[in-house]
Amino acid sequence: MEDIKVDKVLDLKGLPCPMPVVKVSKGIKEVEVGQILEAHTSDPGALADFPAWARTSGNEIVKTETEGKITRFYIRRNK
Repeated sequence: MEDIKVDKVLDLKGLPCPMPVVKVSKGIKEVEVGQILEAHTSDPGALADFPAWARTSGNEIVKTETEGKITRFYIRRNK
């Protein structure tokens, strides 16, 4: 797997649904098109919410990693 260059990291651990998706929706606008936003969340609903958000927003989840209760999403801004 290639190394992913992360341009911005959001720590969303401890935030209840729907706040992680709300914060990512705002945070993705703070990186340029083509750049990567890394989001850390402890919300189990994010595993369904983030892919659904990515599809509707036109952005791309390039990688997802889960360690214990924390999931990291690597999201490429596409527009």
